[in-house]
Amino acid sequence: MAANENTPDERTEPADHRPAREFRMADLAEEAGITVRTLRFYRERKLIPPPRREGRIAWYNEHHLARLRTIGALLERGHTLGGIAELLSAFDTGRDVGELLGLENTLVPPWSEETPVRLTPEELADHFSEDITAENLSTSLDIGYLAVDGDEFVHISRRLLDASTELVNQGIPLAAVLEAGRQVRAHADALADVFTTLIRTHLLSDVLARISACEDVGPHEVDHLTETIEKLRPLSKGVVEAELSMAMDRRVRAEVAKWLTEEGREGT
Repeated sequence: MAANENTPDERTEPADHRPAREFRMADLAEEAGITVRTLRFYRERKLIPPPRREGRIAWYNEHHLARLRTIGALLERGHTLGGIAELLSAFDTGRDVGELLGLENTLVPPWSEETPVRLTPEELADHFSEDITAENLSTSLDIGYLAVDGDEFVHISRRLLDASTELVNQGIPLAAVLEAGRQVRAHADALADVFTTLIRTHLLSDVLARISACEDVGPHEVDHLTETIEKLRPLSKGVVEAELSMAMDRRVRAEVAKWLTEEGREGT
C-alpha cells in the first residue's frame, strides 16, 4: 500500500540528512494536541510552512510544532486566525537580527546602551493586543524596532518596548506611537549628524584623513581617536537631554496656557 501523510511513522532511526525529530501529519497533530483536519486547515491558510516531502510522504519538524503551539497560545488569548496569520507572516518578511543589532566591526564600542528583548509571537501580542496588525508589524520592521530570529522576534530596545507598551496602554494607538517613533528617529539622526560633524571637523580631521588615504596610522593615534570619542559620549547625551527637557517645559506650558485660554479660564 502506498504511504500517505497519515501513515504512522514506521522508521526506527532518522536518516543522517534529516533533523533529529520529524513527524508525519498524524504524529504532529497528536504532539500539538489538535486534529489532523485542523492541521490541514492551518496549512491551507499558510499558518505553517510547507512540509519537506519524500515522494508522497510529508515530513514536519520541530519548527512546525513550535508554530502550532504558538497558534494555540494566541487563540487562547483571544486572537483571531486572521490576526495570527498577520503576526506569523512577519517571520517570513522580517529583517535579519544581525542587521537589526548592527553587528559589525567598529573602531569603538557602540554608544547605545540599549538591551535587546527576545519575544515569542504570543508575548509580542500580549504587549499590544489587537494593535498587532500587518501594517503595524511592517512599520516596526521597517523602522528597525523589530527583527526576526528563528521562531522569535527581537526588539531593539527594552526601554523603547516599555515606552511603546505604556503609551498604548494609555490609549494611544500603536500606529500613532510608531509614527512618532519614526519622527523621533529622524530628529535623532539629525542630532547625531551635528555631533559627528563637530567631532570630525574640529577634533579628528587629521587622523581620519590619514585613515581614508590608507596611510600608516600608529597605535597611539588610534587610541587617541577612541579616547576622544569615548569622552564625548556623556557630553552629547547631556546636551540632548538638557535641551529636550527645556523644550518639553516650553511646549507643555504653552499647551496648558492655550487650553486655559480656549476654556475661558486663563489666570484661574
